[in-house]
Amino acid sequence: MPTADEIKQRIEAAIPGATAEVEDWTGGGDHFRAVVVSPAFKGKTRIQQHQMVYAVFGDEIGGPIHALSLKTQES
Repeated sequence: MPTADEIKQRIEAAIPGATAEVEDWTGGGDHFRAVVVSPAFKGKTRIQQHQMVYAVFGDEIGGPIHALSLKTQES
């Protein structure tokens, strides 16, 4: 299972200019909450922004990462 720190690093590496704050929401290592800010979100809907983040993890969402709650915004 990935840690909150690993999820943060992966988001920041995959989305140009992104900064992420990630926390293990329940302490069990499979439910996470993230706030992601990136200039790459400019002109995109909230759904498109979330899809960009979820695409970083692919099949891990619903598997090792059971839940990832997102708040996104452009910087």
